[in-house]
Amino acid sequence: MASKWRSEMIGDVVRVASGQVDPKEEKAKSLLVVGSENLYKGGGLDKESLHTAEELGMISGKYAFDAEAILYSKIRPNLNKVCLPDFAGLCSADMYPLWVRDKKSTDRIYVYYLLISERFVYEATSRSFRTGLPKINRTDLESITVEMPPLPEQQNIAGILQTWDAAIELHDALAEQLRNQHTALIHQLVFSGVRLAPYASNQKRKKYRWFNLPSDWQCKRIGTLAHEVSERNREDEAAEILSCSKYDGFVRSLDYFKKQVYSSDLTGYKRIHRGDFGFPSNHVEEGSIGLQNLTDIGLVSPIYTIFRFSTDKIDNEYAHYVLKTGLYRHIFEVNTSASVDRRGSLRWDEFATIPFPVPSLEEQREIVKVLHVSAKRLSALREERSLLERQKRGLMQKLLTGEWRVN
Repeated sequence: MASKWRSEMIGDVVRVASGQVDPKEEKAKSLLVVGSENLYKGGGLDKESLHTAEELGMISGKYAFDAEAILYSKIRPNLNKVCLPDFAGLCSADMYPLWVRDKKSTDRIYVYYLLISERFVYEATSRSFRTGLPKINRTDLESITVEMPPLPEQQNIAGILQTWDAAIELHDALAEQLRNQHTALIHQLVFSGVRLAPYASNQKRKKYRWFNLPSDWQCKRIGTLAHEVSERNREDEAAEILSCSKYDGFVRSLDYFKKQVYSSDLTGYKRIHRGDFGFPSNHVEEGSIGLQNLTDIGLVSPIYTIFRFSTDKIDNEYAHYVLKTGLYRHIFEVNTSASVDRRGSLRWDEFATIPFPVPSLEEQREIVKVLHVSAKRLSALREERSLLERQKRGLMQKLLTGEWRVN
């Protein structure tokens, strides 16, 4: 340990709240309430998602906190949910409000970074599994040992890490702006009639139920452009297990869920080839539809519907952009509600009747070229953010243990 640093139990560094308030009291019911669901994994608070105790109809006791507290979620500490509120409010009994005991020797923001550090998360998580529900109790939390440098060094360390957080927040804001621009660009090129050269000369429009398309485009049912594929896995075959997510499309199941969520018996699973589309029939209205481009042949649950577009009619990348739009999530939802079995699922027979905008193959490919440029900008920004996160984690490891000293 670095010289002049001291090892202390976190319970000697911070005071944990005790005693609760009645959220029905006049002075309490107008306060914002923070729950674990309002905190981000890895630290931070989604303030826009908060409501007052009165709006939430709160009746059971809650902890009160102020703008000098640190809020720590004691449920599933492996999720690393901690925040620094800048207001007074109430929090769920599943959280601990913490206050530094001595401001002359302890910096609140430094303690926040200690709480979200990998070492502290590991220690808290290992203690939480002593109960049925992963939860860390007050005694176990207070017993975790942390390293405390002199106050000026705490403040300098906190300032460095805040700089990285500010850069990450800037990237998040820019990414949100680019996502909105990308979504708008897709809508303009596919549904709003913004034409690329040399197709812009035709400005005539034709109305359909869901679209107002250029007059030289067609609007056809998906069933006339694609056909269902249903290949069952045989007992002696093995392939990667895939799942389809709302935002990312197809993902490798083990990588995405970090554990096995599929059956050990893969007999009856469906084979999905590279270039095929698929969706879980009971979740497509949430946007869980994708183009399989991860592996030559993958396996998906039997609840999936798999289909293949005719390559002489539809460009797969164009189709993927269209089917992942918010408009198509709405169309899927409407068709799911109107499906024959009314069980919250959309089968191929109903899916095949959904209309689809069809420009010429050449125009489809030109649209894809433009959208790929926009998508690459987003991808580059995500990589930059990931790099900043890795740098921050590395800095926390070095700075919070005293391996690297700050003058």
